[in-house]
Amino acid sequence: MPDHSESIFLAAFFFPSAAAVLIFAMKYGSAVAQARVRRGQDEAYRELAAKAAVAQAEMTAALSSLGTVLAQIQSRLAVVEKILKDVE
Repeated sequence: MPDHSESIFLAAFFFPSAAAVLIFAMKYGSAVAQARVRRGQDEAYRELAAKAAVAQAEMTAALSSLGTVLAQIQSRLAVVEKILKDVE
């Protein structure tokens, strides 16, 4: 009978301890996986922000050139209107 009580005592101590270690390992693994995913997302957001900044700079340059062209068209239109008024 002492053999059984000793094995029961060891089982009663071992299984909860093993469960605690297993739970800790799973929580640690989950935290590591979440950190890796978060780092990947952060890198993706940085890349997206860099692309957005480049696109915004290109759009600013394009709008600036369009503003210049529009000013030229307005000045030419004013000249054409003046000529038409002189012809009348």
